[in-house]
Amino acid sequence: MKAPLEQRDAAGWSAGAPDSALSRPLAADSIRVRFSDFIELAKLRISSLVLVVTAIGFCLASPGPIDLVLLFHTLVGTALTAAAANTINQLIERAYDRLMPRTMDRPIAAGRVSPQEAFIFGGICLVFGLLILALLVNPLATALAAATFGLYIFVYTPLKRKTVHNTLIGAVPGALPPMIGYAGASGELGPWAWALFGILFVWQLPHFFAIAWMYREDYRLGGYKMLSVVDPTGARTRRQTVAYTCVLILASLVPGILGLIGASGMTGAAAAGAALLWFAMGMSRRLSFESARLMLLASVIYLPILLILFFVDRVGV
Repeated sequence: MKAPLEQRDAAGWSAGAPDSALSRPLAADSIRVRFSDFIELAKLRISSLVLVVTAIGFCLASPGPIDLVLLFHTLVGTALTAAAANTINQLIERAYDRLMPRTMDRPIAAGRVSPQEAFIFGGICLVFGLLILALLVNPLATALAAATFGLYIFVYTPLKRKTVHNTLIGAVPGALPPMIGYAGASGELGPWAWALFGILFVWQLPHFFAIAWMYREDYRLGGYKMLSVVDPTGARTRRQTVAYTCVLILASLVPGILGLIGASGMTGAAAAGAALLWFAMGMSRRLSFESARLMLLASVIYLPILLILFFVDRVGV
C-alpha cells in the first residue's frame, strides 16, 4: 500500500509528486508530452537569451573570422549546463513550486516528471555539458560554466528564502555566460569579458524587480524573500528599479570609455538606456502589474539590442 503523500514527501525524492511518473505505464505517456516536459524542465525559452549573450561574448573575443565549429561547441556546452541548473533548481524547489499558482504546473511539482527522472536528466545534462566544454572548447570556459552551475544551485537557490539580497547574489552566476563565450573563443578574460559581466550583472536587477512585483503574491506564498515581499508598499522597488537602471546605463558606456567601441556604439547604448529608463520611470510613477510587465518586456528587448550594437560597432558593419 502506498504511503500518504505527506509521508512519502518526507521520505525523500520519491515523494516529489502525487503520482510518481515512474509508476505510470509508459504507454500512458505520449512521446510528445514527455519530451515537452523535459524541454520545460530545461527552460529552453529562457535559456535562449543566455545563449545570445554567450554568443556575443564569443564573437567579441574573436580577433578574426569567427570559428563557427568552436562557437557551436561553446553554445551546446553552455546550453546543457544551463539546462542542468534549471532542472536541479526545480527539483530542489518542487515543494515550494506547488504553493505558487505561477509554478504549480511545472513538470516536477505537477507530478509529470518524478524527482528521480529530473535528477538523472539534470545530471546527464551537466556531465555532457562540462565534457563538451572541457574536450572541445577549453578549461577556462569549463571552469566558468561549472562555477555558474555551482553558484546558482548551492548559493543562490538556498538564499532565495533567507535574504532579500538574493537577487543581488543571483546576479553573479547570471552574469557569467558572456564570460563563458569570451573564454570559449580566446581562452582568457579580457576587458570585453569584464565589461559584459558588469552589464549583465546590473541588468538583472531591474529585470527581476519587475518580475518580483508582478508575482509578489506567489513569492509570498512560496516563502521567498523578494524585495516586493519584504516591502509590500513598493517604495524600495520603485527606488531601486530606477537607480539600477541608471547604473546600467553607465555600465553600458564602459566599453566606450575603455576604447572597445566608438562614438556610434556609445550613442546607441545611451539611446537604448534612455528608452529603458523611460519604462523604469513609468513603473516607479505608477507601480502596478501592467507597468512592471512593460518594464520586464523592455528589459528583455533592451539587452539583445545593446549587445548587437556592440557587435556591429566592433566589427565595423
